Amino acid sequence: MAQKIKLSTIAETLGISTATVSLALRDSPLVAVNTREKIKDQARALGYIYNRRAASLRTSRSGIIGVVVHDIMNPFYGEILKAIESELDRSRHTFILSNHYDSVEKQRTFIETLLQLGGDGVIMSPAIGTPPEDFELAEENGMPAILVARQIEALDLPTFRGDDSYGISLATNHLISLGHRSIAMIGGTDQTSTGRDRYQGYVNALRKAGIEVDPDLRIPGARSKQGGFEAAVHFLSLPQKPTAAVCWNDLVAIGLMNGISRAGLVPGRDISVTGYDDLEEAAIATPALTTVWNGQAEVGRLAARALLDRLAGSHEPDGIHLIKPEMRIRQSTAPYKAR
Repeated sequence: MAQKIKLSTIAETLGISTATVSLALRDSPLVAVNTREKIKDQARALGYIYNRRAASLRTSRSGIIGVVVHDIMNPFYGEILKAIESELDRSRHTFILSNHYDSVEKQRTFIETLLQLGGDGVIMSPAIGTPPEDFELAEENGMPAILVARQIEALDLPTFRGDDSYGISLATNHLISLGHRSIAMIGGTDQTSTGRDRYQGYVNALRKAGIEVDPDLRIPGARSKQGGFEAAVHFLSLPQKPTAAVCWNDLVAIGLMNGISRAGLVPGRDISVTGYDDLEEAAIATPALTTVWNGQAEVGRLAARALLDRLAGSHEPDGIHLIKPEMRIRQSTAPYKAR
């Protein structure tokens, strides 16, 4: 069996101190960039593998961050995760990812496992029904938690998300400005803070414009393309015949547009549709989707930065930190035309 390569082995081959090698492999600014690269090249040539467990015993830090979200297959979370990873890379942290699929038990198991591994902290978009005790378990064991996208009202943890009520009001007001008065809201659930805030933004915009809120025009549930596609049947059968739809997210909006097209109608001409999140797919959909930019990358970056600051001894104030959404007007909306 090959002998395990030690820091001292690298130091001896280069004629430098073991301390310098250790600092270089941790990207310390105390070692010149050229020297750092030379040491890393030699470490790779010798087959040296960084021992994170040994390092954690010396520093009381594992360098491991837990990240748990609803479903990584949703591009919304993918964009958040990409920003988190980029920010953590700068400080040589790595993350372990879990999808909870709104299972509190699965989420709790992940937190317990992360504690057993000595995780430094956790970034979470909490599952529906998450009790405050699950976060207290992490915090009481020295593992700070940061929330993204969703909040838990009973806790005052740092939470980073878009201003959902304001964002949906932008989309609703855009449709109202085009002359639409019968506007449905497709997707979402009152079981999450996001769902409640988005519906409230829709309601507020209608009331401000003097439009009566019709509960029959709300079609909850859908949060995926398939859900949006299936909701199209209900939407098109509504007795009030909506001329426009505000959708929970871009996936629902694209699915709804597909269902509308399947029924022989043209999205953006016969029925106006807005999405939410401004995913990459929104701009290349057919028609190009009018939507609301929700700042996913900024949410991920700020959440990761807040956690790293906490680990360094300073931190952002607790409470909710909102990213202000922006409207993206494309081809899926058009002025109202009487049928």
